[in-house]
Amino acid sequence: MLYISIQMDRKSSQTRRIARNTLMLYVRMLVLMLVGLYTSRVVLDALGENDFGIYDVVGGVVAMFTIISGSLNSAISRFITFELGKTDGQRLNKVYSTAVLIQLVIAAVVVSVAEPVGLWFISNEMTIDPSRIPAARTVLHFSLASFVINMMSVPQMASITAHEKMSAYAYIGLLDGFLRLGAAVLISRSSSDRLVLYAALMTMTVLLVRMAYGLYCRRYFPECRFRMVRDLSLVKEMFSFAGWNFIGVSAGVLRDQGGKILINIFTGPAVNAARGVALQLSGAVQGFVTNFMTAVNPQITKSYAAGDREYMYFLISKSSRMSYYLLFVLALPVLFNTGYLLDLWLKDVPSHSELFVQLFIVFTLSESLSNPLITAQLATGNIRNYQLVVGGLQLLNIPVSYVFLKLGAVPEVTVMVAVAISQICLFARLFMLRGMIGLPAGDFLKKVYLNVIAVSAAALVVPLAADTALPDTFSGFAASVTICVCSAGLSVMFIGLRASERRELASMLKDWLRK
Repeated sequence: MLYISIQMDRKSSQTRRIARNTLMLYVRMLVLMLVGLYTSRVVLDALGENDFGIYDVVGGVVAMFTIISGSLNSAISRFITFELGKTDGQRLNKVYSTAVLIQLVIAAVVVSVAEPVGLWFISNEMTIDPSRIPAARTVLHFSLASFVINMMSVPQMASITAHEKMSAYAYIGLLDGFLRLGAAVLISRSSSDRLVLYAALMTMTVLLVRMAYGLYCRRYFPECRFRMVRDLSLVKEMFSFAGWNFIGVSAGVLRDQGGKILINIFTGPAVNAARGVALQLSGAVQGFVTNFMTAVNPQITKSYAAGDREYMYFLISKSSRMSYYLLFVLALPVLFNTGYLLDLWLKDVPSHSELFVQLFIVFTLSESLSNPLITAQLATGNIRNYQLVVGGLQLLNIPVSYVFLKLGAVPEVTVMVAVAISQICLFARLFMLRGMIGLPAGDFLKKVYLNVIAVSAAALVVPLAADTALPDTFSGFAASVTICVCSAGLSVMFIGLRASERRELASMLKDWLRK
């Protein structure tokens, strides 16, 4: 009985910590969402559809090379969090220093490969006005510089999230958002080449944010002091992890960035602008779940490192449901009012934007169920078979999308394919993790997957019935948002949450109001 009581107290304490961290990140997200949406509006208006599309595509070409760096980024985050869970300070400093050294080497490799490949693509394959090719090349140079600086921020960001210092993460994120807003205002008032100026200002923003991360980590985390290490076994271990994780990372990058390039080849920059706008709006909604998982992920990895499988299963199941609920309550009013929101947000809405937004939100809902499973998989370090199966399935996104586009399908088909493959990958992850960590897949399907389907179905009834009767005015929009939020919230509260979770939520709200 004493053991059960201690475990319950621990779960309650950890849940409250996650809730506090999530609340801090939500404040950050609310501000960044408002700033980001306004920034996107200013940038699109200042650059125009074609230059905005060029920036989106050239940035996508550079982002393709996260295939090389992304797998190592995941390895760094996993190893730092894992060692913190084992409370080995000397080993933690060795991991940090090794991570910095590896990032320097990979940065040099990325630049040496991405520069000639990017220049070739701009000159030979990109659908672009010939007069804008010099500007596109300059954007490539600045995008590569930003990419390298971001790579060097990874060990510091991993240390902050591993220590669960979400206040620092939030404040530096706000700095990033307001710097981007400043860049948008500057280009809107500039008479020079705005595309080139915007790329330069984005690089300066990334550099200042990188400096902020570095200064914070050096002051508060003793392990964040670089020293030359020659631990070849650690380097081999990290590269082995990264090597197998390369499959999953490359599949995700090819799905996202390759989709941009396919759309550019088959349609042109204007549709790329529509896709970029859709990502901004759907990303604002997705950010709430990203923040929640940022608060939860260290707990999942640390519980695995400590050998506490029961608590790990508890976190996976609960965070999968909560991720979906948080996103669904925000997503439902956007899905029913996409066109009105785009008209309210932008002066000129690019064609195809509405369906792109809706499909990206559906994709994000699908992925939200898998995020805790991905964290659990990375925590084990034993990812070869997992990546061969799940990563292999994700690699199908580009060839399948290419076939549909070649047959004359609408450009939105790239996201439709991603949604279908995302669902297949969810079941593959469950099957693989059942063998890797003993995850009770049947319980997950019953308590998570079927639960969110029931919540979604119940929440859709009233908004669907009211949709055709509401006028296309601000009052109709306000009524639709109210109906959607209330319907989703009540469905989550009485179908999604268990009685103990409702009591826990009421207790946390009471404490918050008292403070």
